[in-house]
Amino acid sequence: MTRLCEACVDTFRAQGGALTISAGPGEQAAVSTPGAFEDLEPLQEVLGEGPVHQAIAEDRVVVLRLGASVDEYPVFSQLTRSVGGEATLYAVPVHGEDRVVGALSLYVTADPRARSAEDLQFVADAVGTVLLGHAELLDWSERNPFHLATGMVVAQLGISPDDASAMIRARAFSSSTSLLSAARDVLERRVTFSYDE
Repeated sequence: MTRLCEACVDTFRAQGGALTISAGPGEQAAVSTPGAFEDLEPLQEVLGEGPVHQAIAEDRVVVLRLGASVDEYPVFSQLTRSVGGEATLYAVPVHGEDRVVGALSLYVTADPRARSAEDLQFVADAVGTVLLGHAELLDWSERNPFHLATGMVVAQLGISPDDASAMIRARAFSSSTSLLSAARDVLERRVTFSYDE
């Protein structure tokens, strides 16, 4: 999956990118190229908002100038201001078997050639076809702790799974850590949730 992401970054002469594949609500596998933009993909995952979520939900290419205020994802757009410099984020839905299965993100600081929505979509869909044809490229093993931790929070607080996952996301955000780290803290009982807190 990483090599596919890198190939897309090279194809469009981007300065960074990420590939996120979704198996359902709250279940995603993602890879990012190293560099200045690699922290933005986990940030979208932790916040549960951003261009990737919008591209997947609305099945359309989303273009965002980093640092611009966006009503649909105010926290993410505010936090992108710390990246520095001018950059544009392209979030492109990835299709497979006539449905959206994820998103390709490209971070561009210079725009030496046009990136049409049609070209971006064509490449993203080619990636989707490759991934669905080679399921072994996807590693879902890291996602299991998040689902187990969600179940623990449901049991601790007697709330819905959506609310429990929101609690874990909030913990990850407030601790400036990844969802996986926050989930492991719950599973290893370093963090517990109660109504007394």
